[in-house]
Amino acid sequence: MASSDDRKEQTPQQILKDVMRLCADCDTCRTMMEEDCAFFLELYRLWDQEHEDGVPVTESQLRYLAELCTLCGLCPCPKIPMDVMEAKSRYIEQEGMPLATRLLNDVPRMARLCGTFPKLVKAMQSNKVLGPLLRKAMRIHPDRDLPSFPKQNFFEWAARQGLDRRQASEHQVTYFVGCTAGYLFPQIGRSVVEILRHNGATVYIPPQQCCGMPYLVEGDRKRTLQLAQNNMEQLLQARESGDELIYSCPTCGYFLKKLLKERAYYSDPFQKSVDATEGELKVPAPEKGEGQFWILKKSMYHDILKDDGYFSSIGPMERIRLSDHLFDFGMYLNRLHAKERLATDFAALPERLAYFAPCHMREQKMGRPYLDLLKLIPELDIEEIGNDYDCCGMGGVFGFKDHFHRKSLDLGEPLMKKIRDYAPQAIVTDCMSCRLQFTHCLPYPVYHPVEVLAKAYRAA
Repeated sequence: MASSDDRKEQTPQQILKDVMRLCADCDTCRTMMEEDCAFFLELYRLWDQEHEDGVPVTESQLRYLAELCTLCGLCPCPKIPMDVMEAKSRYIEQEGMPLATRLLNDVPRMARLCGTFPKLVKAMQSNKVLGPLLRKAMRIHPDRDLPSFPKQNFFEWAARQGLDRRQASEHQVTYFVGCTAGYLFPQIGRSVVEILRHNGATVYIPPQQCCGMPYLVEGDRKRTLQLAQNNMEQLLQARESGDELIYSCPTCGYFLKKLLKERAYYSDPFQKSVDATEGELKVPAPEKGEGQFWILKKSMYHDILKDDGYFSSIGPMERIRLSDHLFDFGMYLNRLHAKERLATDFAALPERLAYFAPCHMREQKMGRPYLDLLKLIPELDIEEIGNDYDCCGMGGVFGFKDHFHRKSLDLGEPLMKKIRDYAPQAIVTDCMSCRLQFTHCLPYPVYHPVEVLAKAYRAA
């Protein structure tokens, strides 16, 4: 692989070729990910094409390969997906971002557009003449229905509730809502607020934008970094005021809590903060206990372990601080329960539900916080469906795209079969991309865990 200095001069094609060589040398994912990831399936096909059949990989094949990575987090090697994101970003810097891609990823703009031009959305859904033309322009597969946007989004509701203004309280929680709960499924955000209020907290909804994940996956580096910086500043400002910070979208959490922090521990400011000597690197080792480190020789690792990744232009200490203080809402509620501060006056819900833990939640290594909470509800029969490599296949908005739609359904089919075999009354999952996919593929209603918890509180 190229050194970090050489890497700055690499073309996206060269980066992807390096990725292919690294993966072929390891070969672990050839069998482990063959049914779970369209990217690795194509990567090994291209490698075999070039090295066994003698047919060189073309630039268009490399470009298509990059498009197949959805940054789901299932890779055992975190370097690979971030290298692919780097390649995507260099492609976009050369080519520009297609308008269709920009619109499809900009949920707030789509919400405004659909609210302003509802007849346009209706035409895309049902008009036999205009629908196919509009879908083709947007590069949306003809079999995909666009999600409907509610008349009132969560942020409008929150403003009317006064949640956009800070209130004096001993138990103040700042909520990063995310685009899906903000604009597509506002009942999720309202359920979070309802649960917090039921547990004696006041809620603050700070100024916020998209977390940045959709733009990262598409290769829009400038927009990704801008969004990450703006949201980080707002959240850390709330933390300085004493607020606890939460999110309800696992993709937002995966981006803000895990990806944004990548390589920040190797930075000089962090090394100084933990009193690393001149010849050593201290890397946190939570597996050894709180405040414990692995001590590495700087002479061996200083060229490899640097804060020179995708987010290195953003302050490393701020990235670490945000990660340390931002929590999944399920984890936050579990912490309340462990301290005997969680209200457990749930009414009985005699229902049979299937719970699916989405990729971005599993990759944060936090267990199944919502599953534990839902089991507190009397008479609720809830079963986890799927293993660590099961995926719904949606990949954010990738399942809407004409070139990814069929792959999306194929990737998700093993999980769909497990759910059909279980035949629940409804499906529960943290991820709203999964919700869109389940709604498309299966006949069961789909809910976020907070909707079920709020329902049990409300029924009591």
